[in-house]
Amino acid sequence: MSAEKIIGDWKKQRFKPIYWLEGEEEYYIDRLMRYAEHEILTEAEAGFNLTVFYGRDADWAAVINACRRYPMFAERQVVLLKEAQQMRDIDKLEAYVDKPLSSTIFVVSYKEKKLDGRSRLSKLLKEKDKAEVFTTKKLYENQLPEWTRELVTSKGYTISQKALLLLVDHIGNDLSRIDNEIDKLLVNLGKRDNITEDDIERYVGISKEYNVFELQDAFSRKDMTKAIRIIQYFEGNPKAGPIQLILPSLYNFFSKAYMIFGQGGQDEKSIAAGIGVNPYFVKDYIATARNYGYEGVENALLLLHEYNLRSIGINSVATEDASLLKEMAVKMIAV
Repeated sequence: MSAEKIIGDWKKQRFKPIYWLEGEEEYYIDRLMRYAEHEILTEAEAGFNLTVFYGRDADWAAVINACRRYPMFAERQVVLLKEAQQMRDIDKLEAYVDKPLSSTIFVVSYKEKKLDGRSRLSKLLKEKDKAEVFTTKKLYENQLPEWTRELVTSKGYTISQKALLLLVDHIGNDLSRIDNEIDKLLVNLGKRDNITEDDIERYVGISKEYNVFELQDAFSRKDMTKAIRIIQYFEGNPKAGPIQLILPSLYNFFSKAYMIFGQGGQDEKSIAAGIGVNPYFVKDYIATARNYGYEGVENALLLLHEYNLRSIGINSVATEDASLLKEMAVKMIAV
């Protein structure tokens, strides 16, 4: 069941006694916990019927006692256990999970991992029709652009492709931050309903000309002039393009281009699926494979690995990041 489906059920006043929210992706867990805390009960009901525990300080007996209370002046009560992964003796909750109270909505956030499926608590949660186990996992990088576009659309706006790439490339796999940045952008749009690259530059603080995505494009096209110009910008603005961000990004890009050679004469849609990228971007990888050839892409990957090691001081004397990038660019593009 998705987070949207759970919230949809809650809006229709359809509740299960227990919701166990677990996994690596905090965004959906936090979203559900916020809704449970602020929307299930009215403000008047919450005064008597909302109880919040935090795992690090929670005593299992106190949690169970709270869950077993009956609501006051309302049909139901809500008990929240946040950061449950930090709770000692969490297995003691088995007694309540085995026989939950129908008038209590017990919502647990168990972040960063999942319960051991062999434990009795896990088995009870999955066996009971009264419990909903919601498991999250991190999105793959190639899923981020589409996820972000759908998020923008759900808010009633659109975003240009360039703006989308700038935002996702700058933030990475942090859904909560992407959501926050989009909300900040929307406040500044006024009557407009489309986010542009100019908006990203103005309100998020990412240069639309000097960023990791544009550097990747320069390497892809073997445009030495553009690559050196962007590296020089990064030299003067270190936070705009730290080498620890640039090298992994380029390595991931060239790794995908390397996979092109194993795809055969397939169409673009099939190639995109085969190398795990959005079909919209597959032309960039195909062009890179064509510009470099098999040996050129292989050489690029070897250079990226070498300079990644040198950037952390392995097999290298102390060298400025910009100097390393310029040296790498010459070796990679000029061949």
